[in-house]
Amino acid sequence: MKDERYQKLKDIIKIYLPDDISVEDITMESHFINELNINSANLVDIVLDVEDEFDIMLENEDMDRMQTVRDALQIIDTKLVKE
Repeated sequence: MKDERYQKLKDIIKIYLPDDISVEDITMESHFINELNINSANLVDIVLDVEDEFDIMLENEDMDRMQTVRDALQIIDTKLVKE
């Protein structure tokens, strides 16, 4: 289940990766802005896609906490448990 969520998240992120970063570069520890070079506008798009994909609502504080891929997965897991 967690692997499936991780794969879905990677599928969302890869759309927004710049040309010099590949999907193979995405790890649990990848920092969206510092390592994956995703700008803040694209990070908002990722959040919206995550909301659609997992049918959850993310608050501003969730977005602030979403620094790495692992953070994103933990937030998704927490939201799915609450639903």
